[in-house]
Amino acid sequence: MYVITGATGHTGTVAAQSLLSRGHVVRVVGRSADRLRPLTSAGAEAFVADLSDAEKLTHAFQGAQGVYVLVPPNMSSNDVRSYQEQVSDALATAVARSKVKFVVALSSIGADKESGTGPVIGLRNLEQKLNRIDSANVLHLRAGYFMENTLGQVGAIRALGVTGGPLRPNLKNAMIATRDIGTFIAEALIQLDFKGKQTRELQGQRDITMVEVATIIGTAVGKPDLSYKQLPDEQVIAAVVQMGMSQNMASLLVEMSGALNSGHMRPLEPRSPRNTTPTSYETFVAEVFAPAFRQQAAA
Repeated sequence: MYVITGATGHTGTVAAQSLLSRGHVVRVVGRSADRLRPLTSAGAEAFVADLSDAEKLTHAFQGAQGVYVLVPPNMSSNDVRSYQEQVSDALATAVARSKVKFVVALSSIGADKESGTGPVIGLRNLEQKLNRIDSANVLHLRAGYFMENTLGQVGAIRALGVTGGPLRPNLKNAMIATRDIGTFIAEALIQLDFKGKQTRELQGQRDITMVEVATIIGTAVGKPDLSYKQLPDEQVIAAVVQMGMSQNMASLLVEMSGALNSGHMRPLEPRSPRNTTPTSYETFVAEVFAPAFRQQAAA
């Protein structure tokens, strides 16, 4: 039996679906039974728990061959770092108490750095807490920049006619589709061939710039001249706060973007077949971004 936390999120959903489709017993953890229903309808066992509740998580993890853990983003929190520590404390406590032997943890490129990487510091701390559990074999997946992060450009295109953000236009960025992470998680849990404490980078199909992102999006949505504009941090913060993000989270995200821009936060592994995943940004745009754009336009 495998346990998937964050089972209604991008990576957890794909991991759970992949395991279920291959006949494995899966316990899915989430805060809402209703949101877990598509997975329980497919045969999963639901376990309703908040990821800051160590006692419930301990019960959820008991009897598992392996578990997938993550610290989900909390975009509205006014103290993101405190939230991250509460969740990582609970996850590590539950892993230790349940004596689960294999753990796959979602981390990020940049988790090797002690400071200056915004919300990635919380993932670094999750790595360190899990690494102190002698009884557990842990695989930390240091993933690249999520392609899903670019879905925020839908509103910018409709309002301003351009794409924009804090990243340098020509910064080569390791960008990955979250479904590829979920597929990798499922495979890692099935194989359980990692020992001790390991890190593994997942760098996406290729490095891509925001200029290329704008070109690919523009071609797909009928705006061939679509361009990208790097925006000042204060303008980015104002925009995302207006969209509902907390000031605290917005500040952390521009810190992370600055770390990417400067090279402080970057992949450590040379790109190879081992850390390259299949979904191209063109495929993501065709299958995810363009439908979202058309849906918002219709609305």
